[in-house]
Formats: sequence, structure tokens, C-alpha cells
Amino acid sequence: MSAFSPDEWGTLGGTTRRDSSTPYNPFVSHAFLLSLEESGCATMQTGWLGQHLRLEGPDGKLVGAVPCYLKNHSQGEYVFDHGWADAFERAGGRYYPKLQASVPFTPAAGPRLLTALTGNASTTRMALAEGLKALNDRLGTSSVHVTFAQEVDIENLTQAGFLHRTDQQFHFFNEGYGSYEDFLDTLASRKRKALKRERREALAPGIGIEWLTGRDLTEAVWDDFYAFYMDTGGRKWGRPYLNRKFFSLVGERMADDILLVMARRDGRYIAGAINFIGADTLYGRNWGCVEDHPFLHFEVCYHQAIDFAIANGLKVVEAGAQGEHKLARGYLPVTTHSAHHIAHPGLRNAVADYLRRERREVEEIGEYLEERAPFRRG
Repeated sequence: MSAFSPDEWGTLGGTTRRDSSTPYNPFVSHAFLLSLEESGCATMQTGWLGQHLRLEGPDGKLVGAVPCYLKNHSQGEYVFDHGWADAFERAGGRYYPKLQASVPFTPAAGPRLLTALTGNASTTRMALAEGLKALNDRLGTSSVHVTFAQEVDIENLTQAGFLHRTDQQFHFFNEGYGSYEDFLDTLASRKRKALKRERREALAPGIGIEWLTGRDLTEAVWDDFYAFYMDTGGRKWGRPYLNRKFFSLVGERMADDILLVMARRDGRYIAGAINFIGADTLYGRNWGCVEDHPFLHFEVCYHQAIDFAIANGLKVVEAGAQGEHKLARGYLPVTTHSAHHIAHPGLRNAVADYLRRERREVEEIGEYLEERAPFRRG
């Protein structure tokens, strides 16, 4: 990312709050992507070697870009292709290295084919899609994977021959609520009572909640949060992806785009969740704790996120990957999208057949879950 200046990267739509015409997504900002690299989280040593695609106009100015990485594994992506890799390599192929057009360790949808605010965006996206295929050919990699892309990107990628994949997340939609109580009033009576009880019990052991952002994000606060992150990450996944330096860097560069929801008991922080603030969306990311209390995870990660979104007029809360338990807490199923270019014809045909069946299954599951949303009927 150091090959791009912050100013020129900021001419691409969605990368900065200065652009009001395209919703700001903090994960494709120069500050976020640079922090991943400078902290050592996304580097050659961790299997995320930056191969960011750059498209220039005749005058040499940046007109488009794609955050892209050369990878020798499939960790930290949240769109799982381990089965494809295993099948191809058992058949005598070589799946790694591959190209990954994404934001490392971040299962949040956003622009991937970044285009300048001037010019024909669709034409630029098509050029970027073809550029990814050309880069794949030049490097001799097996495939290109564009994950958690926006639908407008998917349209151009599929036109360029990429295979379309879908999955599911759960998002909260703020329908102009004035308070959390207004939201509760839209739920069925039994669901409303259950959430009220859950929130009471989460805070019953004398736990208080604080929202920290901007100047509140001191190094001492990051020390506490990182301890939570390492404890939970170590128990759940075995090896957390983000290091302590990363949090210091984003805290310095993006403090106003970060919300830490911290739980305090007996004068010390015991749990917390980090969120990033976009133009109209709150993105829930990592959670951790050093004390286990019933329902505290739901309070810190989901209920407090809804509270913050309503208080600050944000339209959506994206609560991260997977988790059907979010449905009962007012988060609805949403389809996510990725696109895949497979160089080997045999593997491509097998993956295309698999994705046709998977898309039908994702759609059917979404319809099933939608019918079981906690909102009142009629």
C-alpha cells in the first residue's frame, strides 16, 4: 500500500469520508490497508503478499485499483475453498499460490473493484476484472478470488467470466427507530420479553457498558482490548490474525472511525468488542473477554451495536460472519457475494457445478430464516 499515496488512493470511491457520492467503507481506506501491512499482519511472512492492482489513465493518474494479495494458504478469508484446494491437489494440480482480492481477516462486504469518482465506472471495473485475470496468467497462479464484493462488482466480474458464489450473514436494519424500545415494539411479544430479560441478566453482575471512540482510544485501552482479543481468539481459532501493533496503528490513524464497546466490572474492563464506523453502517468485528458472564457476548456485540446505530442514525449493523443466533436478536439474513476465476478448465467446471447447487441452497436457507424472523406478523 505504500506504493499508493493516501491522497491518490482517496480519489477512489468509498475510500474516504471526503467523498459524499459513494458511501465510505473504512476497510478499503488507505489507513486500514496500510496498517495491516505495516503492523506485519498482512505480509509475505503471514502468507498475504500485497499484489495490489493499479489502473492508470493516459495521463498516468490513478483511475482504478484492487486490493489484492498473493497467498499460499486459505486462512483469514471466511469464504472457504479448502475443499477445492484439496481436490485439485489430490488430482495432481497445484492450487497454491492463488490471488485473493479482499480485505484480509475482514468478512465485511464492500467495494473491491475501486474506481475513480470521474469517468465511466463500469468500464473501469471491467478493465480491473480483466486485469486480475491477466495478473493471474502472468504470475502463473491457479485462481483469483474476489470475496465479500458488492453486487455492482459481481455484475462486471461475471461478465468477465468469473464464477459467482453466495453465502449468508445477518444484518440489523435501522428502520428510523428513535430508540431501542421502538425497535422492540416491532417484535413479537415473546421475542421482545426474551430480549429484555437477556439484557437485564447480562448486566446483572454489576457490569457497566462504555462506548469509546476518538480520543478515548488510549494505549491503555488498547492493551485491555488486546488481552480480550488474544484470550478469545486463542481459545476459539488457535492463532489470532491481528497483532498489538495493528491496533495502535488504526487507533492513531482511524480513531474517529472506531467504536470500542467495553464492559467494566469492579473498576476494570473485562470484555470488549471493536466496531468500525462507515458512512451509514456499523461493522462489528472482533470480541473478547477475560471473565465469562451469561449473555454478555450478546449484549456487547449485538444489542449495544443496535443502540449505537440508532443513537447515531446509522442504517445498518453488519455483525460479522455466520451466526444464526443473531436472528432472534433482530438481525436478518442477507446474501453475500464473491467471484472466482479458475484457470484450469477441469477444476473450473467442477467448481461451477458445485456453485450452482450451493447458490440454490443459500437461497432456500435464506427464505427459511426470513420466515422465522422475530418481527410481528401483519
